[in-house]
Amino acid sequence: MTQAEFAGDITSGEAWKALAEKADSVLIDVRTAAEWFFVGGPDLSSIDKKVVQIEWQKFPGMVRNESFVNDVLALDIAREKPLYFICRSGFRSRLAAQELAKQGYTTYNIADGFEGPLTPEGHRTLDGWAAQGLPWRQT
Repeated sequence: MTQAEFAGDITSGEAWKALAEKADSVLIDVRTAAEWFFVGGPDLSSIDKKVVQIEWQKFPGMVRNESFVNDVLALDIAREKPLYFICRSGFRSRLAAQELAKQGYTTYNIADGFEGPLTPEGHRTLDGWAAQGLPWRQT
């Protein structure tokens, strides 16, 4: 196995640019199935890619998905391909990115997440993939 490399935190805008420019890059959404269904998620269809969805935690109990690493490995993604991880606000995706770096992947955490941080009023409209106007859709 190659040396692990957690490449660090990036913004959703930087991730979109990298995903569009690097043909071999992969976006992994680690939110829960409930979030994918009720909130929506990134849409990479305009760059002829699909988002990989693998829960880091299982809804509704939010317990750690013990098969997460094996689920990613089962995709048979070449280790030289950069992996970009996204969740709601950048916390779970950072843990996932760090865990996959241990498997020899170069990984990036989308630190502002899909919905971004809370505003003082308690809304997630400040930053993140959706607030930046990047392509997304609801199912």
